[in-house]
Amino acid sequence: MKPTGNTIFLTGGTSGIGLGLARKFRDLGNTVIISGRRKDLLDRIAAEDGIEGITLDVADPASIAAAFERVTSTHEVNVLITMAGIMQIEDLRDPGHLATAEQTIDINLLGTIRTITAFTPYLLKQRDPAILTVSSGLASVPLSITPTYSATKAAIHSYTQSLRIQLADSGVQVIEVVPPAVRTALLGQEDDERAMPLDEYLSETMELLQKQPEADEILVDRVRFLRDAERENRYDAVVAALNSVG
Repeated sequence: MKPTGNTIFLTGGTSGIGLGLARKFRDLGNTVIISGRRKDLLDRIAAEDGIEGITLDVADPASIAAAFERVTSTHEVNVLITMAGIMQIEDLRDPGHLATAEQTIDINLLGTIRTITAFTPYLLKQRDPAILTVSSGLASVPLSITPTYSATKAAIHSYTQSLRIQLADSGVQVIEVVPPAVRTALLGQEDDERAMPLDEYLSETMELLQKQPEADEILVDRVRFLRDAERENRYDAVVAALNSVG
């Protein structure tokens, strides 16, 4: 992916990593359009940061179709970043967790697939096109208190690999961004000292994107503890460490 001169559409861009990446890409000389469910946040970001926003609920196919038509009618988008997602705790002994699981799958996994499906035929016609999906270190080692979140991120990892293979001869670059735990509002980790500071994560991620423009995966050092666990025969120990109580 070229570092500048892109027109980027980013879902889930009103907070955390999504908003941080939007600002970083803008500062490099890209045009960035973000989306989210709350118009008030989008309006505030537009006023404070000068980043255009479009209302979008990735759980609603009609909303995705409307956002696609709006953004592509006013911009020559060549990069799609599918950041939108939720992370919630579940007790699998309680049948009530099913509603949470279904919502997580609908937003994290199906939302990603719906968005990519809407944009792919369009991106095939663009110059320097790229699709960036966002998985997690938990795609490789699950956090047991967020089982469906972990499962959706594993699915996104697999889906991204298939997407890359199918688009290999198309000119569309497919990149998987793989964050570790980062200090954001996701699961209330803003002040969690075990999580990576947001600014550090953003800086390292952008540095990797610029230094490795042909990379298939963007892996900051902090996520390799999880990502490489199975390959390095550490999986059982890492599972135990990640899910230890107390």
